[in-house]
This record gives sequence, C-alpha cells and structure tokens, in this order.
Amino acid sequence: MKRKVLISGASIAGPALAYWLHRRGFEVTVVEKADAVRSGGYPIDIRGTALDVVRRMGVLPRLREAHVDSRKITFLSADGGPVGSIRPEALTGGLAGRDIEVRRQDLAYVIYSIVRNDVEFLFGDSIATLHDHDGGVDVTFDSGVQRTFDLVVGADGIHSNTRGLAFGPEEDYHHYLGCSFAGFTMPNELGLSHEALFWNVPGRSAVLYGVADSDEVLAVMTFLQPEPPLHAFRDPGAQRDLVASVFAGDQWEIPRMVDAMRTADDLFFDVAGQIHMPQWSKGRVALVGDAAFAPSFFSGQGSSIALVGAYLLAGELATRPDHSSAFAAYDAAARKFVEENQAIAISGRAALLPPTAEDLALRNQALLGASLPSGDEGLLVHSSLQLPEYP
Repeated sequence: MKRKVLISGASIAGPALAYWLHRRGFEVTVVEKADAVRSGGYPIDIRGTALDVVRRMGVLPRLREAHVDSRKITFLSADGGPVGSIRPEALTGGLAGRDIEVRRQDLAYVIYSIVRNDVEFLFGDSIATLHDHDGGVDVTFDSGVQRTFDLVVGADGIHSNTRGLAFGPEEDYHHYLGCSFAGFTMPNELGLSHEALFWNVPGRSAVLYGVADSDEVLAVMTFLQPEPPLHAFRDPGAQRDLVASVFAGDQWEIPRMVDAMRTADDLFFDVAGQIHMPQWSKGRVALVGDAAFAPSFFSGQGSSIALVGAYLLAGELATRPDHSSAFAAYDAAARKFVEENQAIAISGRAALLPPTAEDLALRNQALLGASLPSGDEGLLVHSSLQLPEYP
C-alpha cells in the first residue's frame, strides 16, 4: 500500500518534494492556503547543487528559457550619482553562463506544471490541527475536512503554520538579522532592462530592478532596525507609515518609490531572518525549505537549498526502512550544506546594507576595485554538496 504524505505549501519546496515523492511511489496531497500558485516575487537564482536537482527533474531547459539574464548592478550614492557597476555574479558568488536567474513565479509554475496531474492539490485551505500518533497523523483542515496521513511535511515558508502546530512558536527558531524590507512593483519610468540600480546610505538601501523589457520594475526598500517592528506585522497601514518615516528626506528616486509603495496592491513587508532548528522532524511531521532552514534573501540561496532539501528528504523516505531513520538521514545529509549557505547571508548583508558611513565607503572602494568579498568562496558553498543517487 502506498504511504500517504500531506505537504503544506505549494510554492517551491512543496511541489518539488511532491514531484520526488510521487516518482518514488508515495500518494501525495498538497494543501495551500492561497487559491492558486502564487504569482509575483523577486527574481531568484538557481546555482550549484540545485542546478543538478532541476536537471534531474527534467526542467532545466524550461528554466533556461525563463532566464532573465541580469547584466549589471549599478551602485549609487545618496544623491543618485553612480559609484560603480558590477556583473551580478561578482555579488552573488555565481558563475555567468551556468547559473540561472528566474522570476520566482516562473520557477513555481514550472515545478507545479510537472506534478499537478500526478498529486492532489487542495487550494484555498490550510491545516488547523495535527494529532500525531502511532498509526499516522490525524489532520483537521480549516475547511472542516478531517483526514489521516502517514506523514506530514511543512513546506509553508518562514512563518510556517505547520512548524507552529508541531514544534511550537516561531520565536523559538527565528533569528532576526536586524533589518526589515518592503517589496512592490512600480512603473518603470527609468527604462531599466536586465539591470538593477542600488542606492545606499548607511543603514538603508533601495533597489529598482528591471527584470526585462517591461513597463514595471521591482522595488525593494531595506533598512536596519535594532528590534523587529512587531506592531506592523499585521497592519499594512503601519508598514507603509514605517517605511515612509525611515526614508523621509532621502534623495534620488526615494520620494517616488515611497509614493508608489503607499498605493501598491502587491506590497510585501517582512523582516530579514533565518530559521535555526536543532532538528527538522518530530514524530511523523517534518519540515523542508524556509519552514525548516530559511537563510534570508541576503544569502540568495533560499530556493536552491529548498530544492536540494526536497530531493534529499524524498530520497531518504524512499530508501530507509521507516520514517524515523529517514528523517535522521535527511538531517545528516542536508545540515552542513544548509548551515554553510545560511552563513553567507551575514557577509551578504554587510555588502548590501553597510551600517555606517565608514562601512559604506569600504564597500564602495571594493566596488571600484571589483573585489567584493564573494566570488569563488560563494561558488564553493553553493556547490558543496554532491547529490546522492537514490534508486
């Protein structure tokens, strides 16, 4: 009899795990609180070991077709004057011509398309309760439906509902990285294409990112803050007021960005943080992707380690005699890779959000010398895991 697995979350880690579990003989259900696969999101990179995962999934050619091919990042001073330009790979530690950069929605759609006819998707619903026992996990959904599964996997992001139900409060595992950010789209009045403009003053940054030839750009405004703005988490008005107050009086395109942020219908506000857990499983419940080990966007590796984690978790579940040994093997196989990639977020934040005028001057000096601290070191971390060959 096929083992039944419920996966919570239909972004990237969830459908990727569903794909590998289905291939290995599991009966898979994916529940997602949104009504469909989510659109939008900033461009993401697929590098190193993750490239091997998407190659084995058979979707590498489609992702190469969706490659956005960013060619230049130009750093700007407080008044908008150019400081210097670099290739994106100099900052990410990637390799031009090999790594892939795609819009998040494109990666999500591609993975969903290869699995949607093989597994059950429950959109517009979520897990309300979990009861883990020797015979399985009894699940009650928000819709009131009750079902029992052999295993449950949370792939529902950094603010994972599954993690909260099975492991406890988010604050036990969330490590705040000292800054908040707001992302949204706005009109492309500067005519940007395949490039980004990166404005910095100490403790604040603003990015306008032209993914391709489009009449819209992605805007991201990031700022240091000693304590997370808890008052703004569930109040979009408070989020907009906070961002506007932090950037009040700044030059360049900042006033126009603040005005666009005020009326954006796709505003995404959050803190930069990581999830650190001593173990990624408890009983018959496990976690993968950002729910288990979010590295923050400063690492540029969130989607890549989610893809790798999904491959490893499915492989261990298919080849180990029971879920307990499989979960332990998954942890052993992935943890070093995860922790190395989480670590690069710290240097990433230093390069993207210098806290003082001195730090900013040193960063700009490195820019002009084309010697930002990443490159080979980043590439090594991205590729530091060789994927096992599972039957």
